[in-house]
Amino acid sequence: MTAGKALTMVNPKNGNLAFKIFSFNDASNFDHIQRNNYYSMILVLSGKGKIKADFSMYDFDGSSLMSFAPYQPFMISSDSAFHGIVINFHPDFFCIHQHHKEVACHGVLFNNIYQPPFITLQPKDVDALCLLVEQMRTEMQNAGLAQYELLISYLKIFLINASRFRVDQTPAIQLDIAGAKEPFVLQSLKDAIEDNFKTKHSAGEYADMLNISAKALAKITRSHFNKTLTNMIAERIIIEAKRELYLTSKPVKAIAYELGFNDEFYFSRFFKNNADVSPQLYRETVGFARAEA
Repeated sequence: MTAGKALTMVNPKNGNLAFKIFSFNDASNFDHIQRNNYYSMILVLSGKGKIKADFSMYDFDGSSLMSFAPYQPFMISSDSAFHGIVINFHPDFFCIHQHHKEVACHGVLFNNIYQPPFITLQPKDVDALCLLVEQMRTEMQNAGLAQYELLISYLKIFLINASRFRVDQTPAIQLDIAGAKEPFVLQSLKDAIEDNFKTKHSAGEYADMLNISAKALAKITRSHFNKTLTNMIAERIIIEAKRELYLTSKPVKAIAYELGFNDEFYFSRFFKNNADVSPQLYRETVGFARAEA
């Protein structure tokens, strides 16, 4: 894989980034907190280091694929040789929500509070993704008829492959959990969060629901998900809030109420504290009523 120059497409309507591919040879692009209003796929070809994402820290070593959603805070540090390729795309260019039936990457590659934001890749997986990157690069350098449609097709295939790689690794993740003493509690906790995050916002409520002490549940959560239960609940609420802000034109007050907040201003502070941007700015820079357009 040759280094190649950065290739960028800009949205002619607003001048914002639509689609970009570039290579890196060190961690200087990622050594500070990123809060981008577009998706970032980082294909690591070699190197090791640490990823700080949301509320957690993870180690990576070797070929891997990192996936970050708009405004998801992340930072990567590496003291060794570190190189790879980045694909950035704005939801205006490709909306994963609208293409969910074709490309089921929402909750698999992006916005999954139960798994790390990266997967380890086998050599054949790297080859498959690098081939797609080269096809995208060629198309961007030699624009022809239906360039947008062809790039979207390549990106879809890239995301489908990446989602398959993630799903293929899921049994190994489940096996780790199955070998633990608390597999039932972990699954029950996942189900409880999914069923109740709109109405129950405190860690204590989930401990009561599962008939386990708050201290024991906190220990299990930290051990298996690498984050606190409070952070997991907050992340799940924010993912749903972002989806509503992106896909609908509902007033922020209505979204707040649906998510269990009686005070719109408290919800806005909660959203900004966890997403590093206000609900209104998120809507303006990432999307607005796409599903209703």
